[in-house]
Amino acid sequence: MFSHLLILFLYVLSPSDHGAVKMYNKEYHSNGTLKAEGWMISGKKANYWYQYHKNGQLASKGHYQGNNKSAYWYYYDKNGSLVREGHYNNGIAENWWIFYDLATQEIRKTQYQNNQKNGFSLIYKKNKLVKVEKYIQNEYKGTWTSIRSFRRDNPDVKLY
Repeated sequence: MFSHLLILFLYVLSPSDHGAVKMYNKEYHSNGTLKAEGWMISGKKANYWYQYHKNGQLASKGHYQGNNKSAYWYYYDKNGSLVREGHYNNGIAENWWIFYDLATQEIRKTQYQNNQKNGFSLIYKKNKLVKVEKYIQNEYKGTWTSIRSFRRDNPDVKLY
C-alpha cells in the first residue's frame, strides 16, 4: 500500500510529459473559510474544482481547462440548494441549462449558444411542461402555453 501512495505522491509533484507541474490549490475568503479548491496545472485551473460561499456552503463545482470553465457545472445558493446547472465550452455557456426556482417550484430548461439564450426555454411546474418560450440571441421571440399549439407552429422541433 505504501508504494501506491508514494507513486501517487510523485505523480502529483512531478512534471507531466509537457513539463507541466500539477498541484492541488486552496484559496480562502477574508474570514478564513475555504473559498475554492482544485487542481492547477502550470499555474492554470484544471480538472475538477469546488467553490464555496463565505458561510462554508458549496457554491459551485465543475471542470476547468486552461483557466476556463468546461464541461458540466453545478451552482448552489447559500443554503446549499441547487439553483442552476449546465454546460460550458471554453468558458462559454452552451447547450441546455437548467434553472431551479425554489420559491415558485418552477424548473426552466433553456438552450444556450455563445453565452446567450438561443433556442427554446421549457418551463415546468410540478414536473409538467406548462410553457415554452423562444429566444434568438438572447431576444425573446414568443411563448406557447399548450403543447398542441407549439407542435402546430413548430412541427419539426424535437424538445426532448
